[in-house]
Amino acid sequence: MPVLVTGAAGFIGSHVVHLLLEKGFDVRATARNPERAKFLEVFPKQKEASLEIVAMDLLDKVSVVHAVEGCEIVIHCAAALMVGVRDAQSDVVDPSVVGTTNLCEAIEGVGCVKTVIHTSSVAAIRRTRYQNGHTFSAEDWCDDATLQSNPYGLAKAEAERIMRAFVERQPEQKRPRLVTIHPSIVFGPVFQKRHTQGSMAYLKHFTGRMPFVLNTHLNYVDVRDVACAHVAALESGQNGARYILHKEGIWMQEIGRRLRVFKPGKKWAVLRLPKPAAALLAVLHPQLTWKMVRSSLGRHVAYDIGNMEQELGIELHSSEQTLVDSIESMLKLSV
Repeated sequence: MPVLVTGAAGFIGSHVVHLLLEKGFDVRATARNPERAKFLEVFPKQKEASLEIVAMDLLDKVSVVHAVEGCEIVIHCAAALMVGVRDAQSDVVDPSVVGTTNLCEAIEGVGCVKTVIHTSSVAAIRRTRYQNGHTFSAEDWCDDATLQSNPYGLAKAEAERIMRAFVERQPEQKRPRLVTIHPSIVFGPVFQKRHTQGSMAYLKHFTGRMPFVLNTHLNYVDVRDVACAHVAALESGQNGARYILHKEGIWMQEIGRRLRVFKPGKKWAVLRLPKPAAALLAVLHPQLTWKMVRSSLGRHVAYDIGNMEQELGIELHSSEQTLVDSIESMLKLSV
């Protein structure tokens, strides 16, 4: 039976597909537009691995059922990004909340799924209001998000609650094994230019000509480690566990300084923009607002990953490798 990967054309999803094929799994990859997932076909396949790309829209129940049929494993990577959002409800919350509900109904109706790996985020863990410098763990929940204050956190937390509630109400003999993966900001090599529109936009900034950075703190992890965690969780890790995938927290200015060491030859941006100038940038930027920028300037949180590496049997990439490989992959794509 194939492994179903939803959102397979996305940044995380494509790396999950890449690793599954490398390890010899049969993969059914879903995308709203299968043409945008054609790049998956060039991924190397080991043993008798196969790839099937199917059209699926999480808001279309029929397409979800067709995608789930015949699969014992579901890796649910599909998600909406906070990029170019006009309506937070329809563009961010519904794809996660309604989409996850439809997926749960399909899993229940089809009746053959034994394992679900659910891609969540630290956004489902980090509260909207927090004390500067606070450390969050897998025991925490984003329980104060609203459509107005934190639509992404609301979407991620509610989608995870829906998935967990669904699993809990299944008869014990039919209850799927569930593991949720919670990455911080995801960096790493990109396969497509559009993969730079989400979390990678922070590093894309350094490939441009602007000499400055915002006074912003970023918690990140390598996308290859996120993919590895998904695949490892198929057999490793505790049933019902929430695993935070996180390498370190770093200020944007420090990223520029490290790049000057790791990749000399370019004057990577390290000039920190003063707050008034950051406000002006937010006003002029097509995808930023002053509210978004103000809420993050000079503030930071941390994450306790616990025994994640030991329980999943993985080792996270070094900071140098992640930053260098991220930048080099974008430069190859000329972004």
